[in-house]
Amino acid sequence: MKRLLRLTAASLCGLAVANGDLVPSGITGAATTNSFAFITPAHADDDGGGDDDDGGGSGGGSSSSRSSDRGSGGAWRGGGNLFDLFRGTPEKRAARRPAPVRKPIHVPGELIALGLDEAAIQRLGERGFTARARQSLGLSGSEIVKLSIPSGMTLEAARQEVASASPGAVADLNHYFEPNEGATQPTPCGEGRCALVRTAIGWPEPDAAKACAAAGPIGLIDTAINPDHPALQGVDLEIVRLAADEVPESGRQHGTAVAALLAGRQDSRAPGLLRNARLIAVDAFQKTKRDADVAETYDLVRAIDLLAARGVTVINMSLSGPHNQLLEKTVGLVAERNILQVAAAGNDGPRAKPVYPAAYPELIAVTAVDRNFRPYRRAAQGEHIDVAALGTGVWTAASIDGGRPRTGTSFAAPFVTAAVAILRASNPSLSAEEIGKLVAQTADDVGAPGKDPVFGWGVLNARELCRS
Repeated sequence: MKRLLRLTAASLCGLAVANGDLVPSGITGAATTNSFAFITPAHADDDGGGDDDDGGGSGGGSSSSRSSDRGSGGAWRGGGNLFDLFRGTPEKRAARRPAPVRKPIHVPGELIALGLDEAAIQRLGERGFTARARQSLGLSGSEIVKLSIPSGMTLEAARQEVASASPGAVADLNHYFEPNEGATQPTPCGEGRCALVRTAIGWPEPDAAKACAAAGPIGLIDTAINPDHPALQGVDLEIVRLAADEVPESGRQHGTAVAALLAGRQDSRAPGLLRNARLIAVDAFQKTKRDADVAETYDLVRAIDLLAARGVTVINMSLSGPHNQLLEKTVGLVAERNILQVAAAGNDGPRAKPVYPAAYPELIAVTAVDRNFRPYRRAAQGEHIDVAALGTGVWTAASIDGGRPRTGTSFAAPFVTAAVAILRASNPSLSAEEIGKLVAQTADDVGAPGKDPVFGWGVLNARELCRS
């Protein structure tokens, strides 16, 4: 789908056919002698508003240099070493900075696998592997199995052994995926005014949207959601939590904000993009000992499988992480079911490597722009980007009550999710791939002509979205 996408939303509805210590509580994996690779945590898309507003530019954040105190001539002004007087300019001494906290990108000492038969699981048990959890998946017709590896075995050696245990089996690390929550700071738009940001793409006002409806249920994979938020009262919202009851619940800020942006009550302080939408939200995250929210690939795959079985028309994933073979296979199977998949492109910066699942060709990868269609300065760029949508100063629900502006590709993705849900309702005969093409063809081409790595095919335009 990715090579064919070219999205805006103009004429969308009126077209008649066209080894670290960041281990989640409750996870104790077997101790191993493996050496683990560490990187900056993979973020899914939200900087929590941060210090960004609608004026975010296209480059990375500005950097400032600190000049050290320099003596003039050979005069000693105190501090340093008196012998510097005889050496001319005082010696510069680099201040020691604490090493950055590095988080593991996967569950230590653990693998996940698809396609293992019972005999293979038994043989692996005899070799020292332990099946810690397993569940049948409707998409693949097989089980996903979580395995602790034998003590003393490297992860790569263990992965190769598991993958070869059954014909067609797929094995990989149990990678972590995260939403990226940042500090909340005031924005120039003030309370309520950021709601106007959606008018930049012509999103219909509530009264004009009566003729516009979403097709079928919308799937959402995110953190926990506050169902008691006034913006979600009376909304057709089903929340499914995957983690065991004894595992600490993930934070509610991110999930509540995304859910309300999609389907918040029109008469609330955080009105959503869709009227009378039905949401099936899966909380695939859990709180770690360091108070961070992470989702294991094991749970992410189960969440996608659950939503596919519930007949959703589109799945919104405002999250990101590393490439994972099981996730790649799962999103491919979802695409075969004619289900649209939308993912945030991530906030690691324009020079960052692509993050997943957005970078898989089966998904619509959404980057963020401000109301003037300038790229969000932290948004990912690359050939995998399909479309841009509003993602700075977007007004949506706070975690407990009321609302506030949010910034990040997390909050751009729901605009595209809402648009394709409406398109499917008005053009039920079109396939998911055809709807993706339609969105691309109607996008405002604001960058280099055609598809480009900053905006994809262009910025979503919803001016014709809900015309009857």
